[in-house]
Parts: sequence; C-alpha cells; structure tokens
Amino acid sequence: MYQVTQLNNGLTVATAEMPHMISVSVGLWIGVGSRYEPAPLNGVCHFIEHLLFKGTKKRSAKEISQAVEGIGGYLNAFTSEEMTCFHARACHDRFDELLDVLLDMLLDSRFDPVEIGKEREVIKEEIAMGLDEPQHHVQELLNTTLWPDQPLGRPITGTEQTLDAMTRAHLVGYLRESYVPANTLIVAAGKLKHRPVVRAVARYASRFPAAPRPQFTPARSEQRKPRVCLFTKKTEQTQIALGIRTCSRQDERRYALRLLNTILGENMSSRLFQVVREDRGLAYSIYSTPSFYSDAGDLVISAGLDTDNVTKVLQLVLRELRRLREAAPSAAELRRARDYVIGQVDLSLESADNQMNWVGEQLLGYGKILRPAQVKRRLREVTAGEIRAAARDFFRPERLNLTLVSPLASDRAVAKLLGA
Repeated sequence: MYQVTQLNNGLTVATAEMPHMISVSVGLWIGVGSRYEPAPLNGVCHFIEHLLFKGTKKRSAKEISQAVEGIGGYLNAFTSEEMTCFHARACHDRFDELLDVLLDMLLDSRFDPVEIGKEREVIKEEIAMGLDEPQHHVQELLNTTLWPDQPLGRPITGTEQTLDAMTRAHLVGYLRESYVPANTLIVAAGKLKHRPVVRAVARYASRFPAAPRPQFTPARSEQRKPRVCLFTKKTEQTQIALGIRTCSRQDERRYALRLLNTILGENMSSRLFQVVREDRGLAYSIYSTPSFYSDAGDLVISAGLDTDNVTKVLQLVLRELRRLREAAPSAAELRRARDYVIGQVDLSLESADNQMNWVGEQLLGYGKILRPAQVKRRLREVTAGEIRAAARDFFRPERLNLTLVSPLASDRAVAKLLGA
C-alpha cells in the first residue's frame, strides 16, 4: 500500500495506493511549525500558510481556488507546532493539476506587499475571534502555562505585536531557509500509481532551494508543583483545561497513554463523561485529548460548566486520576478501550485524505511509515499494568497545569485543591 522514494535533492515522495477509490488526495508537507520559530517571528509559519494562497507569478488568489474548485476539488492548509501541510483533493485524473497548484503556491508565491498587509489584518481578526471564544482561549492559556517561555507555549498564529513587526523580507527569508527539500514531502493517496507520481514530482525538483534542515529548540520544564492560571472574564460558563505533561511520540509509553486517555475521557463511555455528565449532570461537555511532539507531550482534560460547579468537577477529575494511579483497569474496560482505538484507526483509514495524513505525519514524525497493522499490534500488546504504570508516571502533582476562563475573581480555591 505504501511506497516512498527520495529524490536526489532530498525531496521525499510517498504514496498510498487505493485502487478502489475515485479520488486522489495530495499533500505538500513541510517539517516546520510554530516551535521552529524564533520569538520575534512567532506566527511566521502560519502567516506564510495564509500568503501562499494569495497569488503566484501565474495565478491570482482567485485563480488558485478556481484551479482546484473548478475541477470539483477542494484546497486547504493547516499549521501545527511541528508541521505545515497544504492539501488538495479531486478526481484521480486531475492529479497533475492538483500537484501543479500546490507546488506553484510553494515555489512561486509573490508575497505582494499589499496582500501581506491585508492578510496581517485577517490574522489579527482570527486571533481576536479566538480570544472571544472561551473554549479556544483557555487552550491558548494552557499552552503558555504548560510550556512557559519557549516555542511550544507560544500561539501558532503569533500575536499582534509579532505580526506587526514582520516584514516581507522576514517572510520570504524564512520560507527560503526553512521550506527546503530535506524537510519537504509530497504525499498522494487514492487511485494512483507510485512511479507516475514520482516522475511528476521530479519535474519540479530542480526548483527547490538547497539548504540544511531546520532544527527546533528542545522542550524544557522546571515545574516542581501544580500551576494555575485564571483569566477573569464575564462569561456564562467557566471553561477549564487541565494539562498534564506526558511523553513524546518516540516514547513506547505512548501506546499505553493512548488507551489510558480512552478510558479516562475520549468518548461517551469514558470515566469522566459518565461520572461528570451522566451520573451528576455537572457539564455538557467534558473530554480528554493527548498530544505528542518530537520530544514532549501532554494530555488535556477540557470542560465547560457552571461556575458554581468548578470545585465539584475538579474534585471528581482528580479522583479519577487518582483511581487510575491506584488500580489497573479491568480486563473488560481495557478490551473496550483497545477495540475503540483500533476501530477508530480502521474507520479513519477508509478515507484518502486520512491515508494522506497518516503517511505525512508518520514520515515527518518518525522518518518512516508505521503501518496500521504495526500500530494495532502494539496496542493489542498493552497490558492493564502498563496503563496503571503510565498513570503513575504522569498523573503527578508536579505535572499538573490548570487554566480557567471564568467569572471567578480569585483562583485561591482551585489552587488549594490542586496543592499549588
């Protein structure tokens, strides 16, 4: 299913052949994101992502979208802490057109000063919109609290101050230095053959600038006790996010943590959903999510609730963390969690887009493609004891970070609850 070829200039081409599909999904992956940025250029990767849609030497912004949407496809992009991806999907016989649009955007974008000025204001509106959404704002506060004074703790979008300070020279220079063959992948999934895809990409290879692969600053933590950050705001609900520093995507404990998260709060069968919502009706939404980076990771428990219930809910959350530390899950609970996670892997990989994402994330994250069968086999090997051991490793006071966007005037009560 998966094939990978590295061209002479270091550019990598990978495919996932899905002959039963009608479509093809093409991804242009760059191994840089917000944690690669120096502090004065915070937000530069996201800014570049926006600007690559704003016109090239042969296409206007409108013509870029028309080139894909006009053939029945779609085009989008995202920036994360460690990766940036531009992706498009259409009928399989339109592969060459999709590839041409994506590489035209990367290699020939104009960075018109007028467009830079307009897009700077658009991103400021995006930032303001996030601050107006307590669910988003509390997560931004949590990143800053989890990873203080380092790139992982800075917003992917940047700030108004860093955006205002960025010039065209900064943007173009960063693109030339960081978006280079050594950290660039072209990934295609769907109804295709590997060799024609490689030949098509090779036609563009000579146009990529030669430069060394960029590096990021390693994550660090000097945390010795729980941290609490309260942002007081007049809202109908209190939004809370409890972040727990865990392990990197390279750590073998990630498999146990993945199942641990499912047991704790990933779905409606989870302990937190049952205890907080179903049994007591204290929140409409409560869930947990793990994130894995190259050298760090976290698990975040999020909830929106009536301010009067904050202490009750936090007591219940801390109780569930303690239960997982003290006792391994039952065989039945482990089986349900394992079947759920494996089922989610299988269901997601029916899609060409998700196959394309799987290949891109695996190659950038691990330097190789971990086949779904390998991942599922490793998940099946996780024992209840390993899950308890992961809980004991990670659910510790000195790893807890709580943020709140709330009408509360003081964080004294919740800080005392956490022992901060």
